[in-house]
Amino acid sequence: MSDLDQLTQSLARNLKRWRGERGFTLDTLAARAGVSRGMIIQIEQARTNPSVGTTVKLADALGISITTLLDFEQGPQVRLVPESQAVRLWSTEAGSSTTLLVGTDARGPLELWSWHLMPGDSSASDPHPVGTVELLHVAAGELTLVVDGEAHQVPAGTSATFEAHVPHVYRNDGTEPAEMTMAVSVPPVRGEGK
Repeated sequence: MSDLDQLTQSLARNLKRWRGERGFTLDTLAARAGVSRGMIIQIEQARTNPSVGTTVKLADALGISITTLLDFEQGPQVRLVPESQAVRLWSTEAGSSTTLLVGTDARGPLELWSWHLMPGDSSASDPHPVGTVELLHVAAGELTLVVDGEAHQVPAGTSATFEAHVPHVYRNDGTEPAEMTMAVSVPPVRGEGK
């Protein structure tokens, strides 16, 4: 396969993928980019090599770089995050903390968190966008999860999931530290016309 053929295939695959991830119909992307629907179909079917100007318009309309749109992706992308690069975002003098372990924006942000919550400490969260879901697993201690004003006891070994578009609080009412892992899935930004 020539470099041009490989570029055509990559552009077709990536345009289709990013249009889907943004929730854009063909008509929506055409209107946003100022590119005809027919041209987008031809690009997605790898039947044409668009001009640089057209490619830039499509990347801009999708909110991604032209490099991302033309990426040759030769297989599954794996990103390892060593412990030294995990980001501590919240801590208290008592020793409680949260650490963002890894995240992705593939189909809307998806984050994996590690929590250490000392007795008597709590962390409140404002509502997230509608469609946001949190999953958590308590490995040690006991968590009091308050969702929209209702408290739920989550002992060690128990997992929970909830829709996080309402106020919620993570609280340790116990006498020993609580350890938990939490994943947060935020819905992707939807395009106009959807």
